[in-house]
Amino acid sequence: MDTDTLIQTETLIKVPFHDVDSMGVAWHGHYAKYLEVARCEFLDEVGYNYDAMEQSGYMWPIIDMQIKYVKPLRFDQVVRVVTQLAEWEYRLKLKYVIYDQTTGERLCKAHTSQVAVDGKTGEMCFQSPQILIERLGKH
Repeated sequence: MDTDTLIQTETLIKVPFHDVDSMGVAWHGHYAKYLEVARCEFLDEVGYNYDAMEQSGYMWPIIDMQIKYVKPLRFDQVVRVVTQLAEWEYRLKLKYVIYDQTTGERLCKAHTSQVAVDGKTGEMCFQSPQILIERLGKH
């Protein structure tokens, strides 16, 4: 797969009241939830969501997540999460950038890494299963 044509999705999220503190700023732990929403949309787009993963005999736990907070997310703010495929041969690594939907200002950068785990044996796979490669190739 050519790195110039990597798969990318965009997800809009409105920061809800129950995610913010008394200053109207989203608690840093909720960013993981926003990345999960964007990741699920990305996986739906490529046709290999969590249900499909389970049906194919694999679990895909998160093994690494890094977040760089640039500016806070605030109550009622609409943000655009751009999710892009970064690696797929040995793990599934996705990169994220969160932008303010109105101004386009970058608010956060992040990435997550997941590995395939055989659903029967519980053993980690040292390369991504063929089903992932096929689904990404169809996109």
